Amino acid sequence: MKDKIEYIVICISEFAKRHKLTMQQSFNYLKRCKGIEFLNNGYEVEHLFSIEDAIDDLTSYCQKYGGNIR
Repeated sequence: MKDKIEYIVICISEFAKRHKLTMQQSFNYLKRCKGIEFLNNGYEVEHLFSIEDAIDDLTSYCQKYGGNIR
């Protein structure tokens, strides 16, 4: 469980950096667009990829649920 939480926090942080958001903005966006759910449910697979690939997947997933960040 600890590893999963750390991974989700890292993804939120890296998403924020890539898209020039604050951590709070990143978290709010990911929560609203089901990104946190994606990271939680997909942890077993996603954590095996590079963080760059995981952020790409996360960005694409959020777009399907109303996200406008590309």
